[in-house]
Amino acid sequence: MLEEYRKEIDKLDDELVNLLNSRMEIVKKVGAFKLNDKSAIYRPEREKAIVDRLFSNSKGLLNRGAIEAIFFEIFAVSRNYELPERVAYLGPEGSFTHQAAESRYGAMSDYIALDSISSVFEAVKTSRARFGVVPIENNQEGTVQETIDFLAKHKLNIAAEVVLPIHFAFASQEENLENIKTVYSRDIAFRQCKNFIDDYFKHKVKLVPVSSTSRACKIALGEKNAAAICAPIAARQYKLPILFNNIQDSADNQTRFLIISENFINQVSGKDKTSVIATLPDEPGALVRFLQQFQNAGINLCKVESRPAKEGSTFKYVFFVEFEGHFHDPMIQNTIKPYLNNLIWLGSYVQIC
Repeated sequence: MLEEYRKEIDKLDDELVNLLNSRMEIVKKVGAFKLNDKSAIYRPEREKAIVDRLFSNSKGLLNRGAIEAIFFEIFAVSRNYELPERVAYLGPEGSFTHQAAESRYGAMSDYIALDSISSVFEAVKTSRARFGVVPIENNQEGTVQETIDFLAKHKLNIAAEVVLPIHFAFASQEENLENIKTVYSRDIAFRQCKNFIDDYFKHKVKLVPVSSTSRACKIALGEKNAAAICAPIAARQYKLPILFNNIQDSADNQTRFLIISENFINQVSGKDKTSVIATLPDEPGALVRFLQQFQNAGINLCKVESRPAKEGSTFKYVFFVEFEGHFHDPMIQNTIKPYLNNLIWLGSYVQIC
């Protein structure tokens, strides 16, 4: 009976490959048309519409998450047949940002791992990469201020957002926890795994912050009595044995990433989010009056974050503001009309969270 099931699966797999090959043939034609028409290859709102339709029509066991996982990889392969993509991300390889990048661009894209958020912005700004992937916020630790600062400085466009569940593993070549004297990781990972550290290490261990969880794995692999708190993918990459999985304090730990590009504009999807940098007059009530416009229009504000303007010697601020809706929606345009000269539009993109 098992062999019969396997034969049925093999037959279905053959049909899937034939159908995918047929899809890629059409994709190549679409790519040629887009090149001639100079239109965008990456269309997040189109991909969302496809997933919405497939989920709506699905009558079997596949839930939305499964459909997204399968078709985001198909989309990534398709885009590479249309036009190969180079994607820069905050590295190193095996980092959470790497995972976020691969979740949208698949295994076939040309990736560049860079050591800093500023380097990712520079790579996109100078066209060394078509897209960049950077973290913007964690729901446990808050905003990545550096990303906001570089959005304001470089004025690149936000093409999409990616939300990634964050799971930490504890990895070491030592089998006995009593033998572990030093634990390496990022400082933010230590904070997010504090309960595990307190519960499992009654003896004193030295917590050493390093630049990335991948770096932590590399060090722990070559050092006796050492361990790493890291992404599971990083432990597997460096072949460092995982002693415990899911050691993060919160099961709801998630990080939001932005995909940045230059001269990139999404079409209206029907469920969009807009990000802007607002430079408001330096006078009493300026921020309140600006935010009141959104309340009066019934527009939901998702985020308001102040950052130093970094101009002149006085204490002035700019505001990173996110709200529901597309910049080109008539209602949005009417709401922000009095402030158009005060805004830098960073992008409108399919809303994930």
